[in-house]
Amino acid sequence: EVQLVESGGGLVQAGGSLRLSCAASGFTFDDYAIGWFRQAPGKEREGVSYISRSGTNTNYADSVKGRFTISRDNAKNTVYLQMNSLKPEDTAVYYCAATTRLPFARLWVLTHLYDYWGQGTRVTVSS
Repeated sequence: EVQLVESGGGLVQAGGSLRLSCAASGFTFDDYAIGWFRQAPGKEREGVSYISRSGTNTNYADSVKGRFTISRDNAKNTVYLQMNSLKPEDTAVYYCAATTRLPFARLWVLTHLYDYWGQGTRVTVSS
């Protein structure tokens, strides 16, 4: 059974940090690039960050550049999202997703190109 399980969300004050984890099972993890997405209430799901299969290529939404860092440990089948200097506007449910179908890395924000999705973890940043 294919699974992506996010963890690490919670309530944090503005300026604080959280580290999200995305644990994968049921598929060959290092064949897949991973994206992190988020969805705030009443808003569309948006891309936050992306990491290639090997981890050598990463991308970030402009809104999180310089504050968030994505990484992966293929030996542990896990991707991480370190989130620093959190802002109230970062409040959302965060999802990880796996894909083998990106023709170009710059298309990483397109949700329909992802094969598997986790159930999400909620992040709330208080002001």
